[in-house]
Amino acid sequence: MKTAKFDKNHSKEFIVDLRKSVDEYFKKNNKTRYGNANMVLKSIFMLCLYFVPYALAVSGLVTNQWVYWLLWVCMGVGMAGIGLSIMHDANHGAYSKNQFVNKLFGITLNILGGSAKNWRIQHNRLHHTFTNVHEMDPDVSPMGLLRFSPEAPLKKVHKLQHLYAWFFYGLMTFSWSTNKEFKQLNDFKKDGFITAKEYGPLMLEMVGWKIIYYAYMFVIPYFVIGGITFGFWFVCFFSLHFVAGFILSTIFQTAHIMPECGHPNPNKEGTIENNWAIHQLQTTSNYAPKSRFFSWFVGGLNFQVEHHLFPNICHVHYKNISHIVKEKAKEYNLPYYTQKSYLRALIEHTKMLKNLGKA
Repeated sequence: MKTAKFDKNHSKEFIVDLRKSVDEYFKKNNKTRYGNANMVLKSIFMLCLYFVPYALAVSGLVTNQWVYWLLWVCMGVGMAGIGLSIMHDANHGAYSKNQFVNKLFGITLNILGGSAKNWRIQHNRLHHTFTNVHEMDPDVSPMGLLRFSPEAPLKKVHKLQHLYAWFFYGLMTFSWSTNKEFKQLNDFKKDGFITAKEYGPLMLEMVGWKIIYYAYMFVIPYFVIGGITFGFWFVCFFSLHFVAGFILSTIFQTAHIMPECGHPNPNKEGTIENNWAIHQLQTTSNYAPKSRFFSWFVGGLNFQVEHHLFPNICHVHYKNISHIVKEKAKEYNLPYYTQKSYLRALIEHTKMLKNLGKA
């Protein structure tokens, strides 16, 4: 993996001034940067949205196949909700000032078939640092059939990616519950993000969590409870992951793979032109800022600009601090990208996929 650094002295006044203003907001309103009672209630709701349908599915009480399948679909919505509103904040250290609480809720990703430790490297250290930088941001460097960066090789098939990308979006969580994270851990070792000494215990831990995951997702419903064929179980399992993957992918990709968002690259000296904060403004977009329910469900990640600038602040505060960020960006003549609605963001994202498929 190539390396790069930011020009720390380039327009550094912006982030210094912005952080001061945000700090004053919390101090003036006597608020903590972390979660509040609403965050706790939302966490309970999202966990129930996943585990209550599961409990009903394995109870043996549901005999209608359509109802049984819908329970798994509901679990997919719950999985996305846990990822967006609980795990994400916790693994950023923003859920609570108590790091044990953050670690505890961060492990919800492991319970869903993923790996919290892998995610923190891939997401916190790489995506949040080198947003939209080709071959450095894993989120814009997918393998094969998808082209998310102008720097990525162009293939003939990419001219159709605005049509087929949506199917692959649905495979997001399915891939990391099966094979993706094993490859990712090997890549992290190769690239020096983990040492050879750390690799063995991390691999054993990952295997252990996968065993737990497939024990309750496959062994219990198929072997212990029974009454379903393997084919029908797989349809239910795949549907769960497709729903979760589609929701999660479209929430994240509409924040960065957009016509207005840049794809800066390091110069020959390995330096990215701007400082880190301005880089985040140039590569990130908000959407649906006035939709309260939507913002509630997606864990405030429609305010991606605020999240990228302040990943250690809980998402329940993003809407309030967004006015500060927008005003400071305007004051320093910097971009502040936003789309009026989620639908508009999806339309613009589709246009970007089409453009990237042509050149």
